[in-house]
Amino acid sequence: MIKDISEKPNNLEIDLTGPNGNAFVLLGYARRFAKQLDKDPDEITNRMKNGNYDNLIAVFEKEFGEFITLYR
Repeated sequence: MIKDISEKPNNLEIDLTGPNGNAFVLLGYARRFAKQLDKDPDEITNRMKNGNYDNLIAVFEKEFGEFITLYR
């Protein structure tokens, strides 16, 4: 059976309570994903750093939430 592409699960999951939830790790992911999606990594990471951890997560989710699932 061929399924609709919208049923495809996200490729990557990040557990924010583990080591991958570290702000520096997330900034690294953001740079890599931005380059892969032909977005400006500096602009995105600067917005991520312009606030507290919740802001960092919110910007990450806005930019990459379509492709990545975050867990708290």
